[in-house]
Amino acid sequence: MMKPAVLHISHNTKRALLKGILLGGISILAYIIIVILTTPELPAFFAIKAAFFINPIIIYGTAFGAGVNTFISSYSKGMGCRMDKKRKGIFGVSSGSTALSAFFSFFSLVPLGCCGSWLLVLSYLPTIFGTALSVSLIQYSKPLSYFGLIIVLSFAGISAFKLRSELKEQQHTRKLLQNIDKKINKESSALGR
Repeated sequence: MMKPAVLHISHNTKRALLKGILLGGISILAYIIIVILTTPELPAFFAIKAAFFINPIIIYGTAFGAGVNTFISSYSKGMGCRMDKKRKGIFGVSSGSTALSAFFSFFSLVPLGCCGSWLLVLSYLPTIFGTALSVSLIQYSKPLSYFGLIIVLSFAGISAFKLRSELKEQQHTRKLLQNIDKKINKESSALGR
């Protein structure tokens, strides 16, 4: 009788995975809450349904990107890697692009009657950015939200690559130290005879 293969996952991996899944779920929940709060004229069910119909790639992609970035950050800290040595401040570029992607994705819901409160935001754009830029931001809100999502996922890929490189470097250093220890032990035992 064959025994089933059991995958043993370290505590650090489990903790990092849990953090990533939780943050991904929280980002979806935050998106839904914003849709509900900014759409008082529609029942919540219809506003949520419209949001998931129009922007499923943005909603799930942003959650995935945020979750992966959180997983990689948490896992690397647990392994003793510090990939964010040069980052300053609380939020990095990835979290900023996540917010920007979600911000632009709300504009595409306005014609459906969702996120009506965003009309107020849209009305202020010409005074902040000027008319031409405001029209472009509104007209190209969908491509801009996809561009923001690409940035989020790109940073997740870069973080994964950095983590892999850092872990390889740690493994190489560990092997080098083991070889030095073996050499020292051989020399000390040879001198002791």
